[in-house]
Amino acid sequence: MKTIPSFTIDHIRLLRGIYVSRKDQVGDDTVTTFDIRMKEPNREPALGQGALHTIEHLAATFLRNHPVWGDKIVYWGPMGCLTGNYLLMKGDLESKDIVELMQETFRFVAEFEGEVPGTTPKDCGNCLLHDLPMAKWESARYLHEVLEKMTDKNLYYPQKA
Repeated sequence: MKTIPSFTIDHIRLLRGIYVSRKDQVGDDTVTTFDIRMKEPNREPALGQGALHTIEHLAATFLRNHPVWGDKIVYWGPMGCLTGNYLLMKGDLESKDIVELMQETFRFVAEFEGEVPGTTPKDCGNCLLHDLPMAKWESARYLHEVLEKMTDKNLYYPQKA
């Protein structure tokens, strides 16, 4: 059985940050999958489901409407472990290429006011599972503690020894 590449990452030493999880060829295009890691795995509490769901709605809306990057966004969605999100983008990209985009995205979520897009029963499969105040708090924390202070340790996966 093949080992899944993400299982080769040392989650004990993994920090919050932006990481290239994988790159896939789809026809003539490269699709880069980013690990947008908001929590240190197994060392701090995971994101609340309502907060993560709200971050998903707001970040996906922001990214797909971004004037520069919008046409390169393939997918934004939460990790099953509740420690971050996956971002799939068209292009052969590196983590450093999207730092500014992630700063814009999480600033948008942290400062968002109003009705969260796509949260009616008609539009969302679990419309009651949203938490805007915690989504804003978690996004501001990630923005100020990680995205605005990026180092190589937050951009490149630690490998298992």
